[in-house]
Amino acid sequence: MANKLEQLKTMTTVVADTGDIDAIAQWRPQDATTNPSLLLKAAASDAYRPMLAKAVAMARKQGGSDAEQLTVATDMLAVLAGQEILSLIPGVVSTEVDARLSFDTEATLKRARRLIELYDQQGVDTRRVLIKIASTWEGIRAAEILEQEGIRCNLTLLFSFVQAAACAQAGAFLISPFVGRILDWHLASSGRDQFSAAEDPGVLAVARIYNYYKANGYSTVVMGASFRNTGEIEMLAGCDRLTISPALLQELQDDNGSLEQRLSADGASSHDGFGILDEKRFRWDSNEDAMATEKLADGIRRFTVDQIELEGQVRQLASKAA
Repeated sequence: MANKLEQLKTMTTVVADTGDIDAIAQWRPQDATTNPSLLLKAAASDAYRPMLAKAVAMARKQGGSDAEQLTVATDMLAVLAGQEILSLIPGVVSTEVDARLSFDTEATLKRARRLIELYDQQGVDTRRVLIKIASTWEGIRAAEILEQEGIRCNLTLLFSFVQAAACAQAGAFLISPFVGRILDWHLASSGRDQFSAAEDPGVLAVARIYNYYKANGYSTVVMGASFRNTGEIEMLAGCDRLTISPALLQELQDDNGSLEQRLSADGASSHDGFGILDEKRFRWDSNEDAMATEKLADGIRRFTVDQIELEGQVRQLASKAA
């Protein structure tokens, strides 16, 4: 019998949740997704040193203030990493907008368009790029505009059903619900030390969203993310896409057991009903969901910390090259 990873690939598009070039080359997923935390880890590798140097040189050539050059250099690094990743996979790569712009629609639009422009300047087919944006009200509004411009978006840091409903109504190409971080919150708040895979709150949240989308004809892709164990992955077999870390990909490959498909668009049903969401409803429902409110804020803070550290590395390299 095929191992569980091979079985999963017959049901779900498998995405590599890593910026590590060597890991992507090893696993050859359909797609790949990165974020500031993953890029920060990857930037320490030998594979990224030429990219860092090139990004700094290109930013310096463009000119502007030190702050402007730093912003361009970090964006360029993300683009060069994405370009390298695309040479190894047949699908798409996700590149994230600076989390510090999560509550600014116009700034998010400006940064997203620049990332696409930088990809285009590198000769990359921009249809193979997804722009990752936090699932705030402002981020979702930015994604709505970008989608109308033909720039496809991946709405990340998604924890609640109302976020998912708003993303679908905005016509977002893809959402990334964070399974493991939802579980983390429930473990901390409940006093329990574990949940079975079948009752895992993150799994249940993604299954609910998936069934709602399919039952209501939404085309937005559901990509489960941030997994803590293979049990969560197995319970979401059949989901549109799952983005999985190299360690968990290895565990699935090493397991020769049988994998059952859990989700399917055929016969999907949902009792959830939503009219058109406005800002007041979105913010109220978000406020009522303590888990989503806390994890969204925490996620933005974490990505910001790693973005700032990544900028520190770029600044250090720039000063040496000056």
